[in-house]
Amino acid sequence: MSLLHPQLAAFAAIIEEASFDGAAKRLAVTPSAISQRVKALEDRLGQVLIVRQPPCRPTEAGQILLRKVQPMLVLEAEAFSDFQLDQPAETAIRRLKIAVNDDSLETWVLPALAALTHDFGYLFDVIVDDQDHSLSLLRDGSAVGAVTSEAKAIQGCDIHSLGTMRYHAIASSAYQTRYFANGLTAKAFQQAPMLVFNRKDTLQSRFMAQFTDQPLSPPTHYLPTSKGFVEAAALGLGWCMVPECMIQSALAEQRVVLLDSRVTVDVPLYWQHTSVRSAVLSNLTRVFIAQAKSAMG
Repeated sequence: MSLLHPQLAAFAAIIEEASFDGAAKRLAVTPSAISQRVKALEDRLGQVLIVRQPPCRPTEAGQILLRKVQPMLVLEAEAFSDFQLDQPAETAIRRLKIAVNDDSLETWVLPALAALTHDFGYLFDVIVDDQDHSLSLLRDGSAVGAVTSEAKAIQGCDIHSLGTMRYHAIASSAYQTRYFANGLTAKAFQQAPMLVFNRKDTLQSRFMAQFTDQPLSPPTHYLPTSKGFVEAAALGLGWCMVPECMIQSALAEQRVVLLDSRVTVDVPLYWQHTSVRSAVLSNLTRVFIAQAKSAMG
């Protein structure tokens, strides 16, 4: 059962479950009923809302509708909880979709999610994307909140400062001696393999830009693991940018060294979420701010 109009509930369930069959199971109806409801909704709006290929996803028109429906889903879950209605678990405790960058997930977000689950029983559907791109997931309705580096709130959202994540360039001592014995020069950067999280990651380029204005194309490993960066650097795979709060033990054990202790890349982080009066979003915001400031100072 859902407080939403059956057609909207079917639409939202398909997006969350990424299939018509999954939506039917969630709403305890047949896949045929789900299909009929969505078709009726599309006929009413005169727009195709769902790309009917696995995994199902919203069309551009569907994204616009999803931005309106997501806050309603949060409030619906609160209504069931407040009145202690005897509803299926997937309705009474709805998974909260949030977008975060991997560095935050591996440092302060996991403790925050654990605290929220222990205190309130929330379930989460976490989408990982670069901090410079996670806001697009909030903008298209894929998430109710996002950890982002964007300081300007998008329309219909509230924004809260989380602090600044400071990144240092690290490598093994042997690697530094091999490639940077004569300093952090353009020639050295051009020859030294570097570690990059993915093709959206610009942190290494921003670090190099502080030493040279030459266009560089160093040999690159793409390695999508934040915690793995420290180990990879210690093993001499390459140099990389790592959050300050993740490298203290490796530095103390002399497994890695800083390429330059004076030069960092600082990334201010913000929590943006759908602007609705919601106890759930208030709890998320309060715990996120506390955990982020504890980790980043």
